[in-house]
Amino acid sequence: MAKNIQSLERAAAMLRLLAGGERRLGLSDIASSLGLAKGTAHGILRTLQAEGFVEQDGASGRYQLGAELLRLGNSYLDVHELRARALVWTDDLARSSGESVHLGVLHQQGVLVVHHVFRPDDSRQVLEVGAMQPLHSTALGKVLSAYDPVAHSEAMETERQALTDRTITDAADFEAVLDLTRARGWAADVEETWEGVASVAAPIHDRRRMPVGAVAITGAVERVCDGGDLRSELVAAVRDCARAVSRDLGAGRF
Repeated sequence: MAKNIQSLERAAAMLRLLAGGERRLGLSDIASSLGLAKGTAHGILRTLQAEGFVEQDGASGRYQLGAELLRLGNSYLDVHELRARALVWTDDLARSSGESVHLGVLHQQGVLVVHHVFRPDDSRQVLEVGAMQPLHSTALGKVLSAYDPVAHSEAMETERQALTDRTITDAADFEAVLDLTRARGWAADVEETWEGVASVAAPIHDRRRMPVGAVAITGAVERVCDGGDLRSELVAAVRDCARAVSRDLGAGRF
């Protein structure tokens, strides 16, 4: 069984200590409360301060929680709120379309699936929450790359691997796909990531009109497409779902 890393345990204990009780604490208070030598406590505090997790008041020398923790906390809350707001709408989308529905957000250099509604039939399915999808080939990834500047940079700067013979890897061709995505408000993936699988996705915006995620219908090509093109009613349904979730997040009409 792997052992815990003591320095990380001590750093976590410091953050919990600063999060409760008094707003600011001095070095001696922190060291004595945690049973640490002052030198040890000071070294950990300096590291946390350098990373933005802890701030030191210039006048008193006391320590308090830093802004980086607030940023991380807001990121968690944004995803949590997105999932909470999307639950009813994604359930309805899966029921009306008869296909699987995925909710994705940008994470590192890909798309993190944060919610997955199974296709409403008796077939065996695998829960994909926590799975990562590529930015350049999936419908979710294209939508995020088209609307989120950070996702766009990630998609352009990383290698766009050919996953099938339909995957678009050329930079200029990929930019053209993103332009089309922005123009029509949705993205497609017809066997670009997985053979025999097609998907359509639309962006979700928050109250600041910033892209915070995307929602997609995914299913077998023969069900999702008609004559090689995505079924228009599925495109409309995905866009309606994305608009509804966006409105619930405060985006208003767009």
